[in-house]
Parts: sequence; structure tokens; C-alpha cells
Amino acid sequence: MERALEAGLATSASLMVPCPWAYDAVLRTLAHPDWEVGVHLTLTAEWPRYRWPPLLPADRTPGLRGPDGFLWPGTADVHTHATAEEALAESVAQVERALAWGLRPSHLDSHMGVHQTQPVFFEVYLTVAARFDLPVRMAGERELAAAARGGAAWAAEARAMARARGVAFAGDLLLPGRRPPEEDHGAFLRRALAELPAGTTEIFFHPCEDGEETRAVMGERAAAERAADLRTLTDDGPGSLRHALAGSGARLARRADVRADP
Repeated sequence: MERALEAGLATSASLMVPCPWAYDAVLRTLAHPDWEVGVHLTLTAEWPRYRWPPLLPADRTPGLRGPDGFLWPGTADVHTHATAEEALAESVAQVERALAWGLRPSHLDSHMGVHQTQPVFFEVYLTVAARFDLPVRMAGERELAAAARGGAAWAAEARAMARARGVAFAGDLLLPGRRPPEEDHGAFLRRALAELPAGTTEIFFHPCEDGEETRAVMGERAAAERAADLRTLTDDGPGSLRHALAGSGARLARRADVRADP
């Protein structure tokens, strides 16, 4: 992520506070006061061999923990076993821990969409955002409609709830990793830039250095996809995202722009 931020195409990142090496990531961030880094609220631990527990003790988070004592691996597991009260307490604890480490979060987002696809947990998301006066990453309407039980109606309701609480979010969210299988990474991004609506649109990447450790954590395919994301955000050559962006009429935005977007 550091290379992507240094290259300038990535304008923000987010921190998974319960994970190993999170404190090291904060120290690296503090060396770059201009970087915008948010808190990636984390209530799941999805990788089979790379696991983490909640910050709060077991007696306060029994429903957030699987039989192994770590966070559940999937979103549905959290929605089935955890209460909103547990989710709120752990989410607040993660923001407070980041603040204690010296980070001044630029925004909130939600790991694996746990906070966004179920109304009770979405209320937790908005409560945390309002408490710390932070904008949020909001899943795109198509994403929310596909992932949540309420479909398109929930996607519209979620946006209305955020606006009513005064919580800012970008107008849309694009995930290149979910592009049509027949469309390669570059073609997707060029098309997306050509079709951008007015307002702010967030494009979500998972940039990561390739290597043995990365592959051991997430497998060959996911590691390769994330390494491709890093190349996309650092490449300056012909046909690169940087060149496509320069010719698109769009401009890079910061979280302050998200706050100002109606």
C-alpha cells in the first residue's frame, strides 16, 4: 500500500486494527502526514491460516468469536451469532485504539461488508461514523442490492439513513475485482472512467506485494490479483490507469471532497 500511496494514484487507504502489524502500519503512516488513512472496521477474519481475534476480551465479545477464539470467517457468521451491541463495542474500540496509536482516521469502511448488508449492523456503522465525525465507504447500489436481503430497496434506504444522520459517502463504489470475466483489468478501468457519473466515485483496490508470505496467506490466485492491483496503481507506461485518468476529464479526490459531495 505504501508504494501505491507514494505513486499518487491511491489517495487513501484503511487500517485493519486487530491484525498483526497494524501498529507498524500506523507508524509508517505517521511519517506521511498528508496520507489519508481510515479505519477498516474488522469483525471477520477470513483467511484459514492468518487469523486474529477481536480487540475486546471474550466476555464482551462472545458472539464475535468462532470456536477457535478468532473472529468468524464470514459475514453471515457474524450476523447469525453476534449482537449489534457487541459489534458497536468492538467497532468503537478499534477506532479508539487507532486514535491511541496516533492515527487521525480520514474515514471508516467495513471489512467484507459486515456493517453494510444488514440493517441492524448498518446502524452500528452510522453510529460509529457519527460519534467520530467520519465519512464512510458506502457500497455501490448494485453491490448492496446484490448482497443484502432487501435488494434495491435496502440500497436506497441505506443511503437515505446515512444522509439523515449527516454521514458523508462517495456517490458510487467500483470494484475492479468484480469486473465481467471477459473484460481484463485495464479495459474495465478505461470503461469505468469513460462512464463516470457526476460527483465522487471511489474505485477500490487491494494493492499488495507478491511473495511467499502473501501466497501462503491468501493463495496463488488472490495474491496474483492483488499484485496486479499494485501494478495498476504504480504503472506510468502507455495504456496505464494514470494515462487513462489524465485523458478522462476526471480528477483524483480526497476525503474532504467526499464530505462536500451532495
